[in-house]
Amino acid sequence: MFRTNAYWLIPFFAAVLLIAFGGIGFGEVLHGISGDTAINPLKILVLFISVAVLSIFLDETGFFRYLANAVLKKSGSSQIKLFTAFYITISFVTVFTSNDIIILTFTPFLCHFGKNAKIDPIPYLFSAFVAANTCGMALIIGNPTNIYLATANGIDFLTYLKVMALPTLFAFTAAYFALLLLFAKRLKLSFSPNPEELKIENKLFFYISFALLFLCTLLLAISSYLGIEMWQIAFFSACVLTAAVLLVCLVKRYRPEELRRTLKRIPYQLVPFVLSMFVIVLTLEKYEITAKIAAILGEANTIAVYGVSSVFFANLINNIPMSVLFSAVLQNVRPEIATAGVYAAIIGSNIGAFLTPTGALAGIMWLSVLKKNKIDFSFQQFVKYGLVTAIPVLSAALLGLHISLKG
Repeated sequence: MFRTNAYWLIPFFAAVLLIAFGGIGFGEVLHGISGDTAINPLKILVLFISVAVLSIFLDETGFFRYLANAVLKKSGSSQIKLFTAFYITISFVTVFTSNDIIILTFTPFLCHFGKNAKIDPIPYLFSAFVAANTCGMALIIGNPTNIYLATANGIDFLTYLKVMALPTLFAFTAAYFALLLLFAKRLKLSFSPNPEELKIENKLFFYISFALLFLCTLLLAISSYLGIEMWQIAFFSACVLTAAVLLVCLVKRYRPEELRRTLKRIPYQLVPFVLSMFVIVLTLEKYEITAKIAAILGEANTIAVYGVSSVFFANLINNIPMSVLFSAVLQNVRPEIATAGVYAAIIGSNIGAFLTPTGALAGIMWLSVLKKNKIDFSFQQFVKYGLVTAIPVLSAALLGLHISLKG
């Protein structure tokens, strides 16, 4: 079983061994990492971490917890109404932030809520996990895998949104009804909600972080028209947030605790993880293994083949390594095939998180939070619920992609 703080070690040592024993030269690695290309992993990491800073700081203001509590207040005693409200809220917020951040934010709240209300929290916890991974497909910034696959193939923010809006909507709808059927008996029981009296303590920080996240998303959407790369916009936005917070703290003479906690929560392990996988894939490219994988997958039924195979590979090696691998594989096919394959692989990288906890970092983190909060949820339960949910959701998303690309 992977641990959240050590999942990068195996690919890191594999990359070191490949360089040390001549599988690939250090100069080749340096050229690949520092090259001014769309597939440059450093740009992709800067983009993701910068957006993460904006989203995590917004969470540190208490906004997401406040939002979840507001949903609880409006639910009454109907679990189905509450379930629906949480599902829609988490889905909506995920679109504009990141699946990993939403999972880490809402999961502890739902654990706490379940214990206080004395109801089974599993339907809410699993639906939140599914919603975050489903709606993380909507925007290019919703998942590191989206960023890697899309930017590696020269897809900009708006082009991505135009194609992925329909598959996300189809997947969102299919997931809701699948989850509703899965947990129907448990959700028929009434309960007594016990919302807390929460408020956003530092409203100035909330306004600053919300405005910057909104502005960053807007600028990312028009980045191709501005002639500015997405990573530059995201990095500048994160820098402005940091400077603004430090300035406010200096003027008001108090410690920047929210900023400190934000920087502590950033998933730094992604850096060695992605770079190590990039080295491994460079080696595979050097020996034409990625070309052989492309030949095996073929060019027929591209959406179905790449959609299903990406789910399989995500659960075999995790969705981030799968994305790095598939981005290289798709360099070996015709452009029109590559386009469909990229979007199908993006869908697979998100939906693949449903099948096993190791299919995505989100699953590893989610189970870790459950264990910390003493919620009993086994690997077998995850797979059982995952299969029931993933099959209709993947089918709906790939159908939506087919319609989107044909249109």
